[in-house]
Amino acid sequence: MQKHFLILLGTRPEAIKLFPVINRLKSEKRKDVAITVCATAQHRQLLDQVLKLAEVIPDFDLDIMTSNQTLDHLTARLLAQIGDMLEKVRPTRVIVQGDTATAMTGALSAYYHRIPVSHVEAGLRSGDIFAPWPEEVNRKIVGSIADQHFAPTERAAQALRSENVPKNRIHVTGNTVVDALILAKARVEGDPALSARWNGIRQCHGNRRIILVTCHRRENFGGGILNIVAALETILAREDVAVVLPVHPNPNVRDVFVSRFSNHPRVVLISPQEYTDFVSLLSLSYLVLTDSGGVQEEAPTFGKPVLVMRDTTERPEGIEAGTARLVGASHERIVGETFRLLDDDETYASMARSHNPFGDGHASERIVKVLLDA
Repeated sequence: MQKHFLILLGTRPEAIKLFPVINRLKSEKRKDVAITVCATAQHRQLLDQVLKLAEVIPDFDLDIMTSNQTLDHLTARLLAQIGDMLEKVRPTRVIVQGDTATAMTGALSAYYHRIPVSHVEAGLRSGDIFAPWPEEVNRKIVGSIADQHFAPTERAAQALRSENVPKNRIHVTGNTVVDALILAKARVEGDPALSARWNGIRQCHGNRRIILVTCHRRENFGGGILNIVAALETILAREDVAVVLPVHPNPNVRDVFVSRFSNHPRVVLISPQEYTDFVSLLSLSYLVLTDSGGVQEEAPTFGKPVLVMRDTTERPEGIEAGTARLVGASHERIVGETFRLLDDDETYASMARSHNPFGDGHASERIVKVLLDA
């Protein structure tokens, strides 16, 4: 019987974490395996950058994105259009990743069509349904539907077991983001143009230490982002630092950062970067301030300390390993921990030397073995 895998992705992080799985499946070249890739384009431009890098051409593109769309309208449109697509394709299994609206509606639609679901990056839990919001609930919904759970860590697997997921359905694989990062890092190091991508920033700011900042979480919209901006202004009072900030296109984020920092001599506002360029930025930076989940997983590979601008994280392994610290959207905590890393060499070194707890670069290999052997 032919195995027909439908792989759903809609955002940049999904594309980054799924392209190693897609390419590994395609490399098997088995006649009894068919692969269909569907892009919902929940994030249009950011998604396309990664697909181009990974040389992945979707078989279906739902082009779902509209400006400043609400969660309820996005969810309704995704559910309807994915359902229509499943009727046409009739796969034997749907593969989703993470905690996005695409993953949640994809799993729910597959359930409505009685198609089994595999969940890549399963079992992450913060314990608070409003942080990260709405990702925590999205992930739990997928977890209640999937019959194959690819947990990135033992802690994630234990979270699934505590929710009574049968042990034989849980597979600890590592996180595919490390696979993607290693591939991108090799490409950067092998291409002089990519390696030199940010030489202008190095030359402009000399010996200043570069702080890479990423911010996009919905729970930080409004007051949280204003606190983060105020903290950055305090940090920038120091002459020995500069900030590089890829500005997320959501107007709730973009408008605030552009209005406050567009004329600051030591803030570099840039558009969201292609993955290889972002990998170069990680290598350039001294430390990272982020509310992103993926960056918490990526930065440790480069030995970059991470301050997580959230009150909770569904990736506590980084906190436990010492690669990351929670600072919330608190002016005092962001400034205090940033200054500690800038001024205390021992604290910095202890975080920079910690190992990456999220994977070894072979996660996609393990996932594909389970998919093909089932």
